[in-house]
Amino acid sequence: MDLNHKVIAIDGPSASGKGTVASRVAAALGFHYLDSGALYRLTALYAQKQHIEWNDETGVTKLAQSLPIVFEGQTVWLDGEDVSEAIRTEAIGMGASAVAQLPQVREALLQRQRDFLTKQGLVGDGRDMGSVIFPNAALKVFLTASAQVRAERRAKQLGSPCEGVAFERILADIEARDEADRRRPVAPLVQLPDAELLDTSEMGIDEAVKKVLDWYGKK
Repeated sequence: MDLNHKVIAIDGPSASGKGTVASRVAAALGFHYLDSGALYRLTALYAQKQHIEWNDETGVTKLAQSLPIVFEGQTVWLDGEDVSEAIRTEAIGMGASAVAQLPQVREALLQRQRDFLTKQGLVGDGRDMGSVIFPNAALKVFLTASAQVRAERRAKQLGSPCEGVAFERILADIEARDEADRRRPVAPLVQLPDAELLDTSEMGIDEAVKKVLDWYGKK
């Protein structure tokens, strides 16, 4: 059975708000939600816990193939431990970017992501949802915002001021991840020709969610 008509693929850079938008769109439609970035963050965190270097493709791939994870609502369990907050640190974000550049790791997580699609429907967000995981998705969205705006959002999320040394570090980390995502040889982050562009720099979450739902309703 071809279920691609019940897939919305939302791609975009770090801290663009795609996770919040995707999860709300999924809730509105009664679809499942897949946070693919969490899988890479979990892989990076698990490798760290197992003392395996992020550039060790063979070692990290073995972990990715048997990642002991459970998603329960907003809670993420890794090997029986609640790591919902641990996977959201900037350090693990950079680790996720590093392991995502490893072809064998991406291959290991490919089918795992596709298995999230059932007849209930799916909204997935990540870097290559539309280009690699679900190339025949009914709707593809490239959701972005300026680096400055994304840094401000991340700072507020962390309870940090939107100025000073700490903020400059957040902004630098986001810009570094953007560059790494764009330049990686395997599935680089790009806006696909058949993807709708959604720039949320001056847009609230509710407005962004409505836009995606409107696009999907016209499919």
